Amino acid sequence: MTDPLRTFALPHERRYFEMIVINVKDGESIDRALKRFKKKFEKTGVLRELRNRQAFEKKSVARRNAVKRAVYRQQLQSETV
Repeated sequence: MTDPLRTFALPHERRYFEMIVINVKDGESIDRALKRFKKKFEKTGVLRELRNRQAFEKKSVARRNAVKRAVYRQQLQSETV
């Protein structure tokens, strides 16, 4: 019997990925199984990483954006208190 969570690595990368396996139970609708698949897929973060890799962002720009987000969040917290 094979392991439902198989791992594999791309030859040019050192990261290991787990395959997403969804077992459809008896009487379960395909829509419900698809919903479980989508939830598991979102948790892996593959799509988010793909979007980040499409356009390179310099570290200085990323740091600046992180600071802007942090300042914005702090302002929102101080307004609600």
